[in-house]
Amino acid sequence: MELLGYFVNALTPLNILMALGGVILGTVIGALPGLSATMAVAVLVPFTFTMDPATGLIALGAIYTGAIYGGAFAAILVNTPGTPSAIATTFDGFPMAKRGDGSLAVTLATLASVIGGLVGGVFLLLLSPPLAKVALAFGPPEYFWLAIFGLTLISALSVGNTLKGLLGGCIGLMLAMVGVAVVGGDIRFTMGTHMLLGGFDIVSALIGLYCIPVLIDLVATPDPHLKVEAGKRGIRLREAFGIAWKSKFNVLRSSMIGTVIGVLPGAGGSIAGLVSYSEARRSSKHPETFGKGAPDGIIATESANNATVGGGFIPTLVLGIPGTPPDAIILGALLVQGIKIGPTLFSQQGDIVYTFIFGLLIATALMLPAGLLIGRYAYKSIASIPKTLLVPTIAFLTVVGSFAIHSNLHDVQMMLVLGVIGWLLNRCGFAPSPIVLGLVLGQIAEQGFVQSYLIGNATGNLTGMFFGRPISLGIVILAAFTLLYPLVFAKRKERARKRAVDAARNFTDSDGETTLPVADITKLRFEPFAGLKKLAAQPRDLAGMVLSVMLIIVAVLAYSQTSSMSPMGSVFPSTISVAIIVLSIGLLGLNLVRKPAGKTAGHGTDQGAGEESSSRRVALVTVMAVWVAGVPIVGFGCMAVLAFLLLARISCYEAMTRKQILGEALAGIVIVGGLYLLMAEVLLIRMPTGLLF
Repeated sequence: MELLGYFVNALTPLNILMALGGVILGTVIGALPGLSATMAVAVLVPFTFTMDPATGLIALGAIYTGAIYGGAFAAILVNTPGTPSAIATTFDGFPMAKRGDGSLAVTLATLASVIGGLVGGVFLLLLSPPLAKVALAFGPPEYFWLAIFGLTLISALSVGNTLKGLLGGCIGLMLAMVGVAVVGGDIRFTMGTHMLLGGFDIVSALIGLYCIPVLIDLVATPDPHLKVEAGKRGIRLREAFGIAWKSKFNVLRSSMIGTVIGVLPGAGGSIAGLVSYSEARRSSKHPETFGKGAPDGIIATESANNATVGGGFIPTLVLGIPGTPPDAIILGALLVQGIKIGPTLFSQQGDIVYTFIFGLLIATALMLPAGLLIGRYAYKSIASIPKTLLVPTIAFLTVVGSFAIHSNLHDVQMMLVLGVIGWLLNRCGFAPSPIVLGLVLGQIAEQGFVQSYLIGNATGNLTGMFFGRPISLGIVILAAFTLLYPLVFAKRKERARKRAVDAARNFTDSDGETTLPVADITKLRFEPFAGLKKLAAQPRDLAGMVLSVMLIIVAVLAYSQTSSMSPMGSVFPSTISVAIIVLSIGLLGLNLVRKPAGKTAGHGTDQGAGEESSSRRVALVTVMAVWVAGVPIVGFGCMAVLAFLLLARISCYEAMTRKQILGEALAGIVIVGGLYLLMAEVLLIRMPTGLLF
């Protein structure tokens, strides 16, 4: 009965209004690349201080859960995760959108997000104290291995490119070590510049590695960005419900995974989404469809990352240990309101905390109609916008989003540089997801590794510290299995069993005189190391070989610099440098044993078209570089409008009249001015300034 009273308290008109407004605002902010859930919560915290504590917390919780969900929009529509939690959503969301199923993908993401959020909220309501003990069982070794587990998951998901996936993860870890060391305070790999003292910002890197390559490729061809199949417009709710019902076990399993991982401070939605995605793919009857637009991939990721919201509040409320940066900000808001965090919170101030939890559940439920309404028009709008407006608008958002994190143009410069590097790496077969995840998990991995190393050395049991603890050992076994399974046992069990049965039947029908040698029958049954053989059978990758040599050189230089660091600051970078050298040598050796790639015929396009596409790519990067460099001199508004018009011309493949060009110019001014006012005046985000604003 007491819980029913708290539920009624959460249903006041003001609380419902705060929940709905928070969800809508959070969804919009999460959908804009660079405007993270942390920023949304941080900006609006001061407005809640004059509210009733429960009402203020409901508003913050609604903004948080809405922003996590909103990240799926950018992931599906422009292949750029709006938040790091939506990294795995890009795997299948964008392929679905490209083939015309973007509205279905958005609806599936909405349904999965709501269910996942409700599951996480229910666990927060009923099982907070028991689940909080799970977080206490994790020490430095467990957090290190959990980060490594996340990297092995995404590497294993890089089908046929596991070595490149691992290398990408190590590159991300190395990028995370630039600047001041998280343990020891050493200044590392800054190349003598003050720009790199703060390291690479995660959100700026995410925007650069995901969004800039998309822009570069968008201007290269006249093909539309997305397409909508005739007769399949709208939110396709009935179809999405049918798919979600068939995948109900996937939804519930992923929600449970997200809740448990959300309990672990620092783990967050990135790992939860990857673990759930990997498990969904492993248990699927059609794993080959994942990465090509499988609905189950979106369902797994979105239900898991939204379940981490409720899971993350468990250690925050029970132990005072924030699970994520938004949790830390909300924890600060709780303290300002005079709420005492700890095990006694639920008994002494239950009216506030339980009203907040019910309000969070209501906000999550309201996310369904709000998300469907936004999604109904979001996909159709993005799909119908011509490239001449889409490309400069996305470019504007990348610049503003990168700047808004720390109000620093250096972050924008780093975003652009990393974006160009990411495009080049992508051309060599290196996906951006392992690099971004390595950067996201870098501090968690290094802190856990260094602390475990120091404790192990002090106790004289270094091996036992890393491999002797039950939870650590379990995570290591899972990571090894995840990494080796696609390489050693590439064939599905059912296919192996079927071939074994066929071979046995052939042997029986021939009265023991089969034409197949016994060794071949055994091979049909087990087929070990088929994945490695398949990798070796691929043609030689010359670009990969050149990149392997470059990575070896960079890693050797990085290792040589660790000699001037303290033991605490050098142990992790030296370890990762060695890992990069070993993996690069492995990739180089694998390419050397392959057969040389044969001469490929032309693709049917004339040389002029190829030159034109390359020139447009170069022109886009040049315009964006001049844009960023000119902001302190000319002013942000002037440079933004000028760059908008130039990028629109670069994206245009059709002859346009003066009237159309004038209309395009006016549209550019309206879009730049509108977005500027939205972020500067409504969202209160500090924007770049100059001589002409």
